[in-house]
Amino acid sequence: MQLTDMNWPQVAGLDKNTPVLIPVAALEQHGGHMPVFTDSMLLGEVVRRASEKLEEKVLFAPLMWLGNSDHHMDFPGTLSAAPRVYLDLLNGLAENFLSHGFKRIVFLNGHGGNIVPGRQATFELRQRHRERTDLLLLFATYWDCGARPHEIRDDFSQQQMGHAGEWETSMILRIAPHLVGDLSKLQTVEFDSSFAPAVRGWITKDQSETGHIGFPQEATAEKGELLFQTFAGGVIDLMNRVAGWDGESWSE
Repeated sequence: MQLTDMNWPQVAGLDKNTPVLIPVAALEQHGGHMPVFTDSMLLGEVVRRASEKLEEKVLFAPLMWLGNSDHHMDFPGTLSAAPRVYLDLLNGLAENFLSHGFKRIVFLNGHGGNIVPGRQATFELRQRHRERTDLLLLFATYWDCGARPHEIRDDFSQQQMGHAGEWETSMILRIAPHLVGDLSKLQTVEFDSSFAPAVRGWITKDQSETGHIGFPQEATAEKGELLFQTFAGGVIDLMNRVAGWDGESWSE
């Protein structure tokens, strides 16, 4: 069910145990070879594929394209909600659905910079409604859903998402190849976890002058199709688990 296609009496008539999926992504630089709308395009395609299997079971909110992208602001074209603004945005969206009686709310994320504030927003929501045991409040990132792609296909160079690297570039090649620039001269930008296990504060230019991180030159549309199938399948599984929750237990 697409919220955008419904009128208010139809929404009011829904079973309030219907899971609500809120896609959240971004509009930000993706290197010199990818469109700034990459995160939103990719999440939109994952959600589109998942919705074909979940149409009668899940209420899909429209995709929120504005994300927390301050770390990309050195690159023109990036639009960002500052972290605390973004926290309020997610909190407000969830509170809207709660005020309409819905109880199972899932943020499905498509941008790495949304992860920390997204988890914090979900934590804050639970604290405000701590007297209730009938709520299921989740924040998930689509590339953490499903199998590990590099274990299915052995020619992946990356074993994690990266930024405008092999995975994202492959996925855009699958759905919008005309928006991808020349990959032949791109160089690998290695993942860097210096000072691990500590997490260092960073901006994108600390790690990459070009704006990408990973192996974009290794991307193919065929890899992109496998990635979409894998991640959409993981989202379908997650939402079926949400729909099957008994409505009160901590565990599934």
